[in-house]
Amino acid sequence: MTSPVPAVRATTRVARIVPDDYFGPQPTSADALPDPVPLLENLTRCVIEILAGARELEQIGRWVDEDVYRHLLKRVVLASRARAVRGEKAARPVFTIGTTHVFSPRDGVIEATVTVRGRTRSRAVALRLEGLDSRWRATAIHVL
Repeated sequence: MTSPVPAVRATTRVARIVPDDYFGPQPTSADALPDPVPLLENLTRCVIEILAGARELEQIGRWVDEDVYRHLLKRVVLASRARAVRGEKAARPVFTIGTTHVFSPRDGVIEATVTVRGRTRSRAVALRLEGLDSRWRATAIHVL
């Protein structure tokens, strides 16, 4: 009769790697990013023109995240339907960019409001920029 062979337990530990830590968007410090004010004003101008139908939404796809893109896409569809019901054509709006107020709640994040003055009304655009992958990306845009 042979004696049973004792079982050997492997005690090797495998480190758990979370892919998003290495391959997902990487936060970037505000010190490593350019001044956000020109981007805030240009994004505001583009969003107003997109909602008016004078510019394509795809033109700002690089500067906004997926949630903002989907939100703006819904607004574009609603605005184009409203123009169709009223029988209006899409036209480039006439407006000027007013005051830009910038606040930084933490490093790499900018929250701002930009006023837009048109012929008949003034509006405010609220934006949130986050430093991701060495550039600013808009993670929230709301036209008020």
